[in-house]
Amino acid sequence: MPPATVPVPGLGTYSDENREQWVENVLTALDVGYRHVDTAQGYDNEQYVGEGIATSSVDRDAVFLATKVDPENLAREDVLTSTKASLDRLETDFLDLLYVHWPTHTYDAEETLAALEQLHDEGTIKNIGLSNFTPELLEEAREILDVPITAHQVECHPLLQQDRLREDAREHDHWLVAYSPLAQGEVFEDPTIREIAEKHGVSPAAVSLAWLDAKENVVPIPKASSREHLAANLEAVELSLDDEDIAAIDAIDREHRVIDPDFAPWNQ
Repeated sequence: MPPATVPVPGLGTYSDENREQWVENVLTALDVGYRHVDTAQGYDNEQYVGEGIATSSVDRDAVFLATKVDPENLAREDVLTSTKASLDRLETDFLDLLYVHWPTHTYDAEETLAALEQLHDEGTIKNIGLSNFTPELLEEAREILDVPITAHQVECHPLLQQDRLREDAREHDHWLVAYSPLAQGEVFEDPTIREIAEKHGVSPAAVSLAWLDAKENVVPIPKASSREHLAANLEAVELSLDDEDIAAIDAIDREHRVIDPDFAPWNQ
């Protein structure tokens, strides 16, 4: 098993606007049973996520809280100072997981990863994560780090199955944390997903999340706001797809990225 237990599913918290909603959304998510909350410096909502956790009756120690260092803050000293600022905004003394958000801009493998190791050694962060890395960059990070990589967060869903990165997670014993697990709603229109959803009497979202959860070392982090959708996503990982369902989804032959910026390492 990977070096830490990461609760399934997690709550993704990115939004372009109305960032204040994450106070109530996080509060509701914890109330219905979520125990893994994911944010980032670049989401500009850490203060609201932190307020939601602080306001909840769920103890902080029971919540697996992750954030990500912005690409502009990846120089060694900037990692340290920006993480302290994240802690202040999140109203916490420690992070369960800290990611490098993108290996770009000010990312320098030696310097950036040394800063994460320092934070780990100090107890400020319990686990080190990477996000949006290629297999080659993951291997470079493993060669540098003395601390195990706990998680690698990437876009992953039935329309972008990330076979190579999922194999890397299994081989090297870390979690693949799947963001945009519903391809921002595009999985709803896939005929294979729709057919399996009708077969089980559930939503296409439930099928997509159940498929991800059925994969080894994979943790989906869907985004939702209403209590109904939050509860439905939580219940979706309990759905058991049969071997025929899994094989049919595995056979979807697409490589569709929803998140594909020019600076992404796979575009270099």
